[in-house]
Amino acid sequence: MTNFENQLLIAMPSLNDSYFDRSVIYVCEHNNEGAMGLIINLPIDMTLNELLAHIEADVEENPVMSQKVLTGGPVSTQRGFVLHSPQKGWQSSLALSSDVMITTSKDILMALGTESAPEQFLVTLGYAGWSPGQLEEEIKENSWLTIDADNDILFNTPIEQRWKKATEKLGIDIAHLSNDVGHA
Repeated sequence: MTNFENQLLIAMPSLNDSYFDRSVIYVCEHNNEGAMGLIINLPIDMTLNELLAHIEADVEENPVMSQKVLTGGPVSTQRGFVLHSPQKGWQSSLALSSDVMITTSKDILMALGTESAPEQFLVTLGYAGWSPGQLEEEIKENSWLTIDADNDILFNTPIEQRWKKATEKLGIDIAHLSNDVGHA
C-alpha cells in the first residue's frame, strides 16, 4: 500500500464533486483503516477573531487573527483542527512530520495571536475522510494528483493561490488541465 501521509492531494478538474472542486488537501493520516485530511484552500466566512469570539475566548484583536478559518472537509464540521509548525506543550497534539503538527485542543486556540502561538498555523473546521481503499481508488481514477507536503503552500501562500501553486510544483500549467479522461 502506498502511504499518502504528509502529502498534498490536488483535485483534478475531472473530479465530479462540487465540494472538492480545485481543492488541496493535506493528508494527516493514511493507513489500512482509511485516510483523513484537511482541505487547506476553502475559506469560510469567519476569521480567527470571530471564531474565538464565538467560543467566548477573551482574546485581544490582533492582525494575524484576521486570517480566515478554513473548511477542513465535510465531516465533523463543528470540530476544529490547527495545523501548525512544531511546538510542544498543547493538550492534544500529534507530530505529522518534522515540520507539521496537528492540535485539536482548545488551549492552542487561546494562544493564537499571542507570543505563545506557533510561528505558523492555519485553522480548519471539519475534515475529509476516506474509508479503507477509497482514497487509493480515487487516485487510480485520476481524481487526485499528489505531491509532498510543502510548508510554503501550507502557511505562506494566499488561500486562493494554493491550488495553482500546488499544480505548478508538479510542473503543470493549469490552463492545460482538462476535465476529460482518456485512454491511450
